[in-house]
Amino acid sequence: MSTECAGAIIGVDTGGTFTDVTLYDPATGRLVVAKTPSTPQDPSEGFGNGLGAALAEAGVAGAGVGRVLHGTTVATNLILERKGPPAALIVSRGFRYVLEIGRHDIPRRSNLFTWQKPPRPVPPEHIWEVSGRIGPDGSEIEPVDDAAIRDAARAIAAEDIGTVGIVLLHSYANPAHEQRVAEILREEHPAVLLSLSSEVLPVLREYERSVVTLLNAYVMPTVSTYVERLERRAEQQRISAPLLLMKSSGGVASTRAIRRTPVETALSGPAAGIVGASFVAQAAGFGDLITIDIGGTSADIALVRNGQPGLTTNGRIADWRVTLPMVDLTTIGAGGGSLARLSETGGLVVGPQSAGALPGPVCYGRGGSQPTVTDAHLVLGHLPEGLLDGSFALDRAAAERAIGDKIAVPLGLSLEEAARGILDIVDNTMLGAIRVVSVERGHDPRDFALVPFGGAGPLHGGALSRLIGCPVQIVPPAPGVLSALGLLASSLRAEFSRSCVQRGGRFDLDRIASVFAALNRDAVAWLAAEGVAEDARRLSWHASLRYEDQGSELTLRWPGTMVDDAALVAVREAFHAEHERLYSFHLQEVPVEMVTLRVDALGLLPALKLHELPAAGPIGQAMTGRQVIALPDGPIDAPVYARARLGAGAMLEGPAIVTQLDATTLLLPGQTAEMHPLGSLIVRENEA
Repeated sequence: MSTECAGAIIGVDTGGTFTDVTLYDPATGRLVVAKTPSTPQDPSEGFGNGLGAALAEAGVAGAGVGRVLHGTTVATNLILERKGPPAALIVSRGFRYVLEIGRHDIPRRSNLFTWQKPPRPVPPEHIWEVSGRIGPDGSEIEPVDDAAIRDAARAIAAEDIGTVGIVLLHSYANPAHEQRVAEILREEHPAVLLSLSSEVLPVLREYERSVVTLLNAYVMPTVSTYVERLERRAEQQRISAPLLLMKSSGGVASTRAIRRTPVETALSGPAAGIVGASFVAQAAGFGDLITIDIGGTSADIALVRNGQPGLTTNGRIADWRVTLPMVDLTTIGAGGGSLARLSETGGLVVGPQSAGALPGPVCYGRGGSQPTVTDAHLVLGHLPEGLLDGSFALDRAAAERAIGDKIAVPLGLSLEEAARGILDIVDNTMLGAIRVVSVERGHDPRDFALVPFGGAGPLHGGALSRLIGCPVQIVPPAPGVLSALGLLASSLRAEFSRSCVQRGGRFDLDRIASVFAALNRDAVAWLAAEGVAEDARRLSWHASLRYEDQGSELTLRWPGTMVDDAALVAVREAFHAEHERLYSFHLQEVPVEMVTLRVDALGLLPALKLHELPAAGPIGQAMTGRQVIALPDGPIDAPVYARARLGAGAMLEGPAIVTQLDATTLLLPGQTAEMHPLGSLIVRENEA
């Protein structure tokens, strides 16, 4: 795949309500944005409709498309809703109940005495044990039992189970037994889809490896079918360009790779948004960011350092810990549709329940009766009385009645006080999540710029930046469709990991070098299979370390691509420093252990270039009217600006409202916004 693109690039992000599409034409620098309704009954239909809408808007033929990128929630929804097809699991003898035993911790905020483990994706009766054992050093202790494998394969076929996960003890050190199981399964059950832990996640910790491998098997049939439908929808638009799907790690991969490990797409939507936020912020000259994507139901918060989103191997999807590398983010139930209500004790509560797309906020006029965050914004004058460039009317009177009847009157508050209380609560909920990704991880929010996006993000950005102390806000050019833009700015990416345990502070450099070399070969082969030109390939090495007897690790960048004493000393010193930064102490005299090695492969795709805006004219030309905003100090008449009319260098003084098709930005008193030449609004606090 060349680093030069011969045609238009299309990004399609499928959400619960809308499918967002961006089309970039490298020849002209033009960026086209389209929104079409999502089609939950068949998400590929909304994908095809979005492609057609973007092509029509841009006047580009399908044959003129060079690449299509897609973010999807199909795998996520299957896991959340437990709607995957029946699956089976094959494990080493004695490990049938590995999923049932799990871990002994319980979720935060859960009651220790009443919490129950959630149902497992596969019950014990669909888990088959086979004899054979590999040791932790990769040596064979007991040969695998072919007859038992054949019996299991025939039983699985008789149960009409079409997808199987294979997780054998210590297969990360030697995959031979898992490969033999797979071979026999294909002989006895030719139509079966297989997920091998030695291919999906070859690292230690049996429970986590079992969960990820099984979830991969669980979503494999549905995602494979979905990918086939996407390819047909593209063909119907006469598009023959490559289709790439966003992964949870913030990179994209071909449909060939995704069919093999579909679980890697589970957080593709939020990952694309973070990539987009990093892209627009870097274009404006900012590399250290706190991003917050606020939609109708939830808010996703992440931290970006030097333009690179952080990765974690401690992520969760629903009830399951997923130890694949994924963008490090925190998700909370707080968004524009979050419901405001009174608790049993009479206190005001906001979220995590949401009005969703239907009925939605009361002001949408679709039958909603419980007030939401969006209704509070409308009552306080933060929103115009029509969204989507005025084509979607909002019912302010209905929002006032709902907040008045359900919140203000029972609490003895004025309408404005009740609405402001709703926003204060949701803002402070978001503040707590922002502290999780910043302060709790050793970062000072004052050193970062805030990037609020999503349909509701720019409404909350001003208040949040003050609460956390961020000196700058960066409101992207198209906040409501930033995930689709992030797809256009993505690169091909894959991560290759393998456990290489080094205990007691003693390190076998030859073994470390051997594992790194094998991972490096896998990474180079993957890049070649993806068609990445040699000059567009980037490789980086990483190692996970811990102190002796610790139960978790920190992942550090390996210095260069040499394994020698100097590199080992450097990575150990980096580990001590990172442990000090995160936990305020380090243990210089305690032996350091190595657990897992990782090689990241990056395939650079053609760079996206934002179109420069013309110079700003008189600010009055951008004003579309005035609106009363209810502030704590009293109402104030504020200007309303159309963002599409703002040129480069335009300066706005708060309080003010900036409207556009996909979002509304609220500038508070004491804040000033400047339009960057590449389209972002840079918001700062006025100097006292």
